[in-house]
Amino acid sequence: MSAEIRMERMTSPEIGAAIEAGVTTVVVAAGAVEQHGPHLPLFMDAEHGDRLAVEIARRLERALVAPTIRVGWSAHHMAFSGTVSLEKDTFLAVCRDYCVSLAHHGFRRVCFVPSHGGNFAPLAEAREAFNEAAGPDCSVDVYSDLIEVIGTWREIAEAEAGLGARVGGHADIAETSIMMAMHEGLVREELAACGQLTTPAEEPELIRRVLSEGFRSVTPTGILGDARGATAGLGEKMITALADRIAAHFAG
Repeated sequence: MSAEIRMERMTSPEIGAAIEAGVTTVVVAAGAVEQHGPHLPLFMDAEHGDRLAVEIARRLERALVAPTIRVGWSAHHMAFSGTVSLEKDTFLAVCRDYCVSLAHHGFRRVCFVPSHGGNFAPLAEAREAFNEAAGPDCSVDVYSDLIEVIGTWREIAEAEAGLGARVGGHADIAETSIMMAMHEGLVREELAACGQLTTPAEEPELIRRVLSEGFRSVTPTGILGDARGATAGLGEKMITALADRIAAHFAG
């Protein structure tokens, strides 16, 4: 079997051989191409999904990584220039077709990893439909705990830098640090700013408002939290901690 685990970089015979050898779990990241404040590029969530999926598959072992679904449901970001969004039904149809295709080739487990906040609830709600579409020989699982993601970032930011209060969940110190860990040269550090601050108790209501009223109704900068104080080292620790937790969910 090839040492490569990203399917789009493998050949068809290599993937077939891996499945024959019992590598029948596949990780699918579901990201977005949308605004991330004045300082981060639009592909933040898609790139984060690429990295997370690989890290999670390595922890699960005997797993491959499907191509990331790079555009997600981002209707609540459309007030900001450049955002590309699928309709929710379109996004879920793409995810369903992934499940059908992967099951057809012999994968027995599909693990969805949302790397964009707006994708969490739709994927969780569609899990039963995905399982029905994949058929009886393939199970579909979805990691759906957005609050745990934000909490994990907050724990790392507080433990490493005493800046947990700057984590808000979007274009904040966490996502800025993660982008610096992946592509430091693409972060406009001089434009990193404080956006709409929140607390853990306020997060569920804030997420509801963002999804129902749109992002600009909550934060005119497009930032939830505070982007200042980010570092690549902090980003690497956040990626590691989140991959550990999501892999534990799928392994449990």
